[in-house]
Amino acid sequence: MTGRLVWTNVFSMSPIGMSTRRRSTRLWTGAVLAALALTFAGTGQASAADVNNAKNAGFENGLTNWTCSANSGTTVSSPSHGGSAALKATPAGQDNARCTQAVAVQPNSTYTLSAWVQGGYTYLGVTGTGTTDVSTWTPDSSSWKQLTTTFTTGSSTRSVNVYTHGWYGQAAYYADDVSVFGPDGGGGGDPEPTIPGSPSGVTVSGRSSSSISLAWNTVSGATGYNVYRDGTKVTAVTGTSATVTGLAASTSYSFQVTATNSAGESPKSASVTGTTTQTPTGPGLPKHAVTGYWQNFNNGATVQKLSDVQAQYDIIAVAFADATGTPGAVTFNLDSAGLGGYTVDQFKADVRAKQAAGKKVIISVGGERGTVSVNDATSATNFANSVYALMQEYGFDGVDIDLENGLNATYMTQALRSLSSKAGSSLILTMAPQTIDMQSTSNTYFQTALNVKDILTVVNMQYYNSGSMLGCDGKVYSQGSVDFLTALACIQLEGGLAPSQVGLGLPASTRGAGSGYVSPSIVNNALDCLAKGTNCGSFKPSRTYPDLRGAMTWSTNWDATAGNAWSNAVGPHVHALP
Repeated sequence: MTGRLVWTNVFSMSPIGMSTRRRSTRLWTGAVLAALALTFAGTGQASAADVNNAKNAGFENGLTNWTCSANSGTTVSSPSHGGSAALKATPAGQDNARCTQAVAVQPNSTYTLSAWVQGGYTYLGVTGTGTTDVSTWTPDSSSWKQLTTTFTTGSSTRSVNVYTHGWYGQAAYYADDVSVFGPDGGGGGDPEPTIPGSPSGVTVSGRSSSSISLAWNTVSGATGYNVYRDGTKVTAVTGTSATVTGLAASTSYSFQVTATNSAGESPKSASVTGTTTQTPTGPGLPKHAVTGYWQNFNNGATVQKLSDVQAQYDIIAVAFADATGTPGAVTFNLDSAGLGGYTVDQFKADVRAKQAAGKKVIISVGGERGTVSVNDATSATNFANSVYALMQEYGFDGVDIDLENGLNATYMTQALRSLSSKAGSSLILTMAPQTIDMQSTSNTYFQTALNVKDILTVVNMQYYNSGSMLGCDGKVYSQGSVDFLTALACIQLEGGLAPSQVGLGLPASTRGAGSGYVSPSIVNNALDCLAKGTNCGSFKPSRTYPDLRGAMTWSTNWDATAGNAWSNAVGPHVHALP
């Protein structure tokens, strides 16, 4: 697992470059963690005579009043922040997708310029003020974010040019609800909204052991909604549904919802009560499980037949499936020559024998060199059909997603749900993201895991080949310590995954990864810290997670090479957790 990510100077707006070097040894430097934060100061309450001087501020009338460079702009119905439309502008070549509007203003006046943005890098600014032109910007964002700044007009300024634009080589950006708020410039504009009414029809639409999903009716004039749990605001969304995560199993909670827009927040809705389900254990799995990757190739580690895999492993991930010439489709080619003449018939018989012993055998898709790409509806269907075909041919219990070169959350979700509909409730679904993939719920890997949470067995994040990373307390932790394991696991545990869906992925020996190996005793201490609150380092979670699923290693072969030291120590410890 090799490779390195290099971040250039963010403020120069240079693109992020990545060079990659079987299972990855990516090095994520501490610079990644210096989390780029932009805070835009708000302004005081405007006077009653102030208005929004921008026209077609919500793009409800297409691009009327707006001009976009190089035909880069269009309007879309989704995503939209308020109303039924938003601007989508796509940078291409040397064009940065600049969209402008001339706005009538009063001289010697102060205005607040704001807009809601989403997607790629986005700038908001104004020129022609007669004083100091201003702008503000944000890096790419997977959810709506408000940009705000202020400007003052000169003594003879009657019109200014407001603009948005993206950045060269970056993804399309979305903008909505633009406001140039201040004294009426006489050119007309969109009326300021009034405080919306309270949401009605709030219902519980879904439950899990650690989350409650809510839905409610649309409120006219609302641009967003706040969700309250037992009187405390827990999330804000732009749509009419939300999932509240991080809840305790078999527990009742009270929820209320308010509607918001730039004018303010509505009264709270009527309360509804939701009760979480019991903690799942997974189909046919022990409460606490050990996962090991079995290598379908010879890279210097002990060559094993599947029958040789140590008894401590509850889930055996066969590494790896191979991409085909059909987008999204995979196949499996047993490396008989590399594995000493191991035949397909022997392999299939060994799968059945492991299952008879209570183990689960799944096919892993990806690895550092994996080239499977699921990025549209057709490839999603091809992925689901081909994985299901492998399950039928070889008897696999499910699939492991180990795509280390990126994935599309929308279409991978579609693919996994399609596979689940074919395989049924017995499907074992695991994931092995890199550390960087699970730093934030906005990351596509984390989004995918949350999207399929109701059918997900476990996420075994790779706590290696990463360098220093942020923990859930905002502090930076280095590989090789209990704190690194516990503080990073905390992000997943508090970010929406059930404890039973979180496992600690570590190399079985120093040769199993480029960096990040820790002794089995460190792994066991981290498990104790998370599950029981004992043997912690300097970081101690705010609560314990006794349902923590367990641990994973790369690989059963490297474990065998090192005399099975990892499975002999970690396996019994996992199985003895409360």
